Amino acid sequence: MKEDKLAVLIDADNVPYANIKEMLEEIAKHGTPTIKRIYADWTKQTVSGWKGVLLDNAITPIQQYSYTTGKNSSDSALIIDAMDILYSEKVDGFCIVSSDSDFTRLAIRLREAGMKVYGFGEKKTPQPFITACNKFIYIEILKPEPVAPTEPTTTPISSPKAENIPLNKIDKALVKLIVESAENLADESGWTFLGDLGNFILKKKTDFDPRNYGFPKLLPLIKNIDKFEIDERSAGTSNIRHIYLKKK
Repeated sequence: MKEDKLAVLIDADNVPYANIKEMLEEIAKHGTPTIKRIYADWTKQTVSGWKGVLLDNAITPIQQYSYTTGKNSSDSALIIDAMDILYSEKVDGFCIVSSDSDFTRLAIRLREAGMKVYGFGEKKTPQPFITACNKFIYIEILKPEPVAPTEPTTTPISSPKAENIPLNKIDKALVKLIVESAENLADESGWTFLGDLGNFILKKKTDFDPRNYGFPKLLPLIKNIDKFEIDERSAGTSNIRHIYLKKK
C-alpha cells in the first residue's frame, strides 16, 4: 500500500517545541513527511527553544521578519508556501502545526483540492480550525512513554508520580456520539465493525481521539462506557481478529 507523502508546516509562534519528537512520530503514522518547514522571525528570543531541535529533526527554518507590530507575518509565509507546494503536486497531504485559527481558510482550501489535512495544536485551538481539518490532534496527548528505571543500589527517596490527566472526561455527549454512530453503521443484525466506527466518528468530530479521554485505543474506551456487546471474529487463516460491537 502506497504511503501518503506529507508536507509538514510548523508555525513556531503558536506551538511549543517540547514534544516535537513525539509529534513527528505521530505524523509518521499517517504518511511520510517529505517536506518539513518551520516559520518564524528567528531574530526573536521567543522562538529560541526551537533552534535546538531543528537540526536533530531535519526541519528547515524559514525566516520571516515581522514588518508590522502586532501582525504575525509567519502566517502569510506558511500559507504562501502551502499553496506553492499544493500546485507542485508533490504531496498527498499537509500537516499544519499551529494553534492559530488564521489557518482555517487554508485547511479548507487544501481539502477542496483533494488534500488530506492533519492539524496539530494545543487544546486552546479555536474550533473552526479544528473542524476544517480531516483530523486534529492535540499535542498535549503526545507525551513520551515513561522509561523503566534500572534497579537502584540504594533505597530511593519516594516522590509523587506525575499523573497523566486526560484532556476530556467521558460525558453524555461522547456516549451519544459513539452510540448513534454505531447505530448508523450497524448491519441488519445490529453489528458494527470497530474500524469503520472509528473513521465514521472522525468525520463527525475531527478532534476525536481515544487518547483525549485517557485510553490508548478505541476498544478500551468502548468497553469503559459499557453500552456494547463485543465480538472478536477470526479474519480467515490469519491471526488477525476483527472487532465487532452491538448495542446491548
